[in-house]
Amino acid sequence: MRLTRLACAVAFGLACHSAFAATAYVSNEKDDSISVIDLDSLEVTATLDVGMRPRGLLLSSDNKLLYICASDSDRVQVMDLATRKIIKELPSGADPEQFALHPNDRWLYISNEDDALVTVVDTQSDEVLAQIEVGVEPEGMAVSPDGKWAVNTSETTNMLHWIDTSTNQLVDNTLVDQRPRHVEFDKDGKRLWASAEIGGTVTVLDVDSRQVLKVLNFAIKGVHPDKVQPVGVKLTDDGKYAFVALGPANHVAVVDAKTYEILDYLLVGRRVWHLALTPDQKRLLTTNGVSGDVSVIDVDTLKVTKSIKVGRYPWGVVVTP
Repeated sequence: MRLTRLACAVAFGLACHSAFAATAYVSNEKDDSISVIDLDSLEVTATLDVGMRPRGLLLSSDNKLLYICASDSDRVQVMDLATRKIIKELPSGADPEQFALHPNDRWLYISNEDDALVTVVDTQSDEVLAQIEVGVEPEGMAVSPDGKWAVNTSETTNMLHWIDTSTNQLVDNTLVDQRPRHVEFDKDGKRLWASAEIGGTVTVLDVDSRQVLKVLNFAIKGVHPDKVQPVGVKLTDDGKYAFVALGPANHVAVVDAKTYEILDYLLVGRRVWHLALTPDQKRLLTTNGVSGDVSVIDVDTLKVTKSIKVGRYPWGVVVTP
């Protein structure tokens, strides 16, 4: 009886440990797959087949659904994370690359790179609510925490496009540096960070006025300036750090999010694309396209602690609790 109780207690403990372990999902462009990483063991535990050339990933607010930009399939796929099965596909428009979910957990704003459009889809009814004309080659997409603004980047037009979500109308444009790739609101929605890949800069804007507050430049000793190509941006919830993926420079910049001082450059894998923080904000994950791996950064020490091999050309990453 005592042994049985002990075995049950151990089994219960393992089940609880498994249930609460954080999990990362990484999109592999060249393999048409998602790598699943257990963040306790830091090992890939599964590889899931999805649509063609998966790139952008995001989670529903309850972390039960994973949305996947299957770019070459011209679809946004929806995966039930309990079963890890695709349960439906949304009419995304052509070549979806990045997207953002409104705080109502229903309206999905999708950039359509080939058609110079932002498509708005109701994820519950699967209805296309609007298609909004923006600049040439739209890519980055973000929705403000209060749900008021959807902001899109156009790579060739070099602009940020401000969409009023109450009307789904384009109301303003902001010129930034060359080839803007990603936009990210801070937690309180007061500032917007926009990376410019070819310009080699990150522009920080005041959201209320839509005016530029700061333009950040990056210089890494021993790295040619042409290789410094900012893409993904991730901000800590406490407002302390901004992390910037610098593409073929193979580094992540650490920025003081209050003073805009560049604090450090962290060497990661080759061609770093995008970033995700774990729920406790203790670790940062980077997707490294050319080296086909994910780097793990300890946020407290600002040290790279692990490299995890995934599929070919990892691009997007999200983390569930």
